[in-house]
Amino acid sequence: MAVIGCLGDIPFTVSEDVVRTVSSFKWGGSARFAVHQRPGTDALTEFLGVDPDTFSFPIELSAELGVDPNEEIARLFAYEREGRPLPLVLGEKAYGKYRWCIQSHETESETFDRYGNLYSARVTVELLEYLRG
Repeated sequence: MAVIGCLGDIPFTVSEDVVRTVSSFKWGGSARFAVHQRPGTDALTEFLGVDPDTFSFPIELSAELGVDPNEEIARLFAYEREGRPLPLVLGEKAYGKYRWCIQSHETESETFDRYGNLYSARVTVELLEYLRG
């Protein structure tokens, strides 16, 4: 089994039996500025600081690939509701300055088995950078 990364204790793995991996990601950041209006002259721009980074990626979950989509979705949902800070590692790189919290997730169901149980889904996870205080 090849572990290609993780979000907390959720491993991103590829093996003969299990595929649970990230297919692409978006990582972004922004800065905060104040604009002070001054009569009769140009406005003055002031740098206030940096907002927390954001990170998002889709995860393909399929019973055919060895995972239970409902279990995985429930685990992501629990981490989101707990506000649990999680490390994020992809390949040999740890992303961010410290940890990430799941800000939101969106599940798109794809297929169901003959009993109506979720068989495969695509979950898009939105993370917000979490820094130590």
